[in-house]
Amino acid sequence: MSKTGITAVGGYIPRLRMQRAKIVEANAWANSALKGYAKGERSMCNWDEDSVTMAVEAARDCLGNGPRDAVTAVHLASTTLPFADRQNAGIVAEALNLPENLSTLDITSSQRAGTSGLINALNAAANSPVLFAAAEHRRSQNGTPQELLAGDGAAALLVGTDDPIATFLGGHTVSIDFVDHYRGQHHEFDYDWEERWIRDEGYMKIVPEAVGALFAKVDKEVTDVDRFIIPAALRGVPAMLAKRLGIKDEAVCDVLQGICGDTGAAHAVVLLAKALEEATPGETILVAGFGQGCDALLFETTDKITSRRPGRGINGSLAVRAVEENYNKFQSFNQTVDKDFGKRGEVDKQTALSTLYRNRKMLTGFIGGKCTKCGTVQFPKSRYCVNPNCGALDTQEDHAMADTPGKVNTYTADSLTFSLDPPAYFGMVQFDGGGRLMVDFTDVDRDSFDIGVPVRMQFRVREYDDERGFRKYFWKAVQTASSGAEA
Repeated sequence: MSKTGITAVGGYIPRLRMQRAKIVEANAWANSALKGYAKGERSMCNWDEDSVTMAVEAARDCLGNGPRDAVTAVHLASTTLPFADRQNAGIVAEALNLPENLSTLDITSSQRAGTSGLINALNAAANSPVLFAAAEHRRSQNGTPQELLAGDGAAALLVGTDDPIATFLGGHTVSIDFVDHYRGQHHEFDYDWEERWIRDEGYMKIVPEAVGALFAKVDKEVTDVDRFIIPAALRGVPAMLAKRLGIKDEAVCDVLQGICGDTGAAHAVVLLAKALEEATPGETILVAGFGQGCDALLFETTDKITSRRPGRGINGSLAVRAVEENYNKFQSFNQTVDKDFGKRGEVDKQTALSTLYRNRKMLTGFIGGKCTKCGTVQFPKSRYCVNPNCGALDTQEDHAMADTPGKVNTYTADSLTFSLDPPAYFGMVQFDGGGRLMVDFTDVDRDSFDIGVPVRMQFRVREYDDERGFRKYFWKAVQTASSGAEA
């Protein structure tokens, strides 16, 4: 019988990196204790990114350009889902152009959502492949340690039985209503309890219980662990746990606090994705997820791991960065301050849901058309071929364009058009292999952006309808890392 495990991995960390020193500089007058967190940087979503868009990017990295018809389920874990009553995993599946005859599931309400969701996906994948993603866009109250320690990011894993890169050896869950922090209904931000209590009564007692129970039922010893993943932002906790459990010091994985921050419910999966990018065959990886209990999962890498590295992964995302020092911009993008964006920002942004549904393949899946008579590619798809030498009627078939690279044909930087990050960049993209489209550009590197710059498409937030609590998604062009992004 084939073993269930992880067959592919992908990751995404936003390009922007908020410098912690700038957050401290703005808030230390009120809380001098924040100075102890001033080193390093945290990942930061652009204004048009959220947990859904990051999950899409991580999943695209995981699936690559290969066939996607085998995926039968999409599970999404997050405590910062943009919709409380609309299936967010369904948006991800639609953006990925996956078949409609699949199941979708949102997993939320705990920092263990990432690891609990992964256990659930692994159990379900014994019958057919499951795409599991975890993403978090962490918003924190201004001037708190959490604002400095948190980060934004996502990871995705394809799980199944088809030659896994890491086999699942077993898992164990301990469920205890230990409240280290919480976010109540109708409240925007987490409320955290005292750190020493969380460390001594939480991590140091609950995690060993779950890990001990796991190793009691697998054919491995805790001393066999080559990589130990525990997403704890509290200083020293991973090393303390390793010592208590009998895990060698060198097995403790870096939690990326200095260069990314804690990505919440996604962080265990983010760290696992990073570990799989670097691992060699035969390694034993222990993952522990903490939050109202603990999940413990054990994996062993196979000889397939070296041939299935992700195209970008967590390491690739971390390498492509843009320094952000404007704390006010950070607050505005995270909507933690009320800002008047002027009269141009007051246009009604209601989305016609019937139109969105009818055009979902075009708008969410970024599906264009390709003429079966002459081969011309166009977006949007229409009944007539746009080739003046063809003009054939009803000859176009669906043509997925999201993964097609392109180049900037023309562009404008408009300071009068409303944008949450002015100026608004938009222009014409010419796609490789045919097709062109007027699009918005995002994550623009102003020093290197120009005509001819290579771009790729990313799923982003197009507009926010704050009055009705809706957000409209579409695809935008992002210049590729090789075209000038700071590393």
